[in-house]
Amino acid sequence: MAAPAPLTTLPDPSEAELIASRPHLSRHAMDGLLMDGVPLNAIADALGTPTWVYSVPAMRLRLAELTAALAGLDAHIHYAVKANDHLAVLRLMHDGGAGADVVSGGELLRARAAGIPADHIVFSGVGKTADEIRLALAEGIYQINVESPAELETISAIASAMGRIADIVLRINPDVDAGTHAKITTGKADNKFGVSYTDAAALYAHAATLPGIRPQGLALHIGSQILNMAPYRAAFARAAELIRILRANGQTVTRMDCGGGLGIGYGDEPAANPAAFAGAIRAAFGDMNLTLMIEPGRWLVGPAGVLLASVILTKADERFMVLDAAMNDLIRPAMYDAWHGVVPLAPGNAGPERDIDIVGPVCETGDTFAKGRRMMPVAAGKRVAILDAGAYGAVMSSTYNARPLAAIAMVDNGRWATIRARQPVEALWSAETIPDFTT
Repeated sequence: MAAPAPLTTLPDPSEAELIASRPHLSRHAMDGLLMDGVPLNAIADALGTPTWVYSVPAMRLRLAELTAALAGLDAHIHYAVKANDHLAVLRLMHDGGAGADVVSGGELLRARAAGIPADHIVFSGVGKTADEIRLALAEGIYQINVESPAELETISAIASAMGRIADIVLRINPDVDAGTHAKITTGKADNKFGVSYTDAAALYAHAATLPGIRPQGLALHIGSQILNMAPYRAAFARAAELIRILRANGQTVTRMDCGGGLGIGYGDEPAANPAAFAGAIRAAFGDMNLTLMIEPGRWLVGPAGVLLASVILTKADERFMVLDAAMNDLIRPAMYDAWHGVVPLAPGNAGPERDIDIVGPVCETGDTFAKGRRMMPVAAGKRVAILDAGAYGAVMSSTYNARPLAAIAMVDNGRWATIRARQPVEALWSAETIPDFTT
């Protein structure tokens, strides 16, 4: 497989450019970096660092923009819980009219705890356990996205034993290259996801014969952080062709789950355009009398979050800037070589720019947020914000190196609140025991 293209080949954007392209951020001459009118230094003063901060207006605005783009279609947004599963975020999505796309029993229960109705939930994922399938059927969720013949047989057996009918859609693998990072592509033939396109028609017909199963349609998902609409158009065209074949064969097809994966601009490059995405959906399925679904995550919440960190020290003539945040907090740069903007919180940071490696304190060379980042050095004790960390940030955090989970705050037009306290270090071993036979 060819190496993925970098997210941007342009020079690194300046601090001013990064802030200007994020409407929820601004810089004040006295208070420094603000989010929705709240000085981020004030939050860091109260909660310490590292700390996540999420913008409510940014998330609301993006959900409203995506909803408007889908106007005129029988289309429903199911927020991808895996992007950011905090209850406050899920409630915000629900209040804005979105359902949930879940990939585990835990995410299903989180969505329900946040107030999302069961009939607004779809369950995706390649390896649902029997207990998770029972939970989904007991809750009465909207649909289960089936990813294999074995899973279909398991759902049939469980639903029959429970006296339930499972509404399912068949997730197809359209063998379309999304042009994204190899670790987040999901729609190629050599990925683990979905049913082979060539096998889908026969499996759909078989599903219609099984007890406890009600086939409703198809689903696909070709990857994450997609900026170009061409892969979507290719995948949607293949799905539309299959729907026509199924209907010609006498099968009932009422739903099409179009997946998610809409990308954002981590630098100053343009994000995926929701109107263009909706246009691709209309072109493929607009005249097919289908209930349509999409499963965005990153596009809705990614730009809304920052990770605040303090500079512990600089070393090697300021080549290295060591933060108190680490790869256990935000693993995307280590895992995906992901680019995130880094800007100082304090006003008036001055001095000549230089190439700086921004790193964390974890004992791994991969604990690096940026290499050769052109910026003004930030002095020890001062703070920075790592931008666009609202998706696949806190939700992927770990306690590696016995580092407690960071605090989380939420901001809304001049107000802020803590939505998760910093984990006490003692909590890291509070559930552990030492068996007698080790002493």
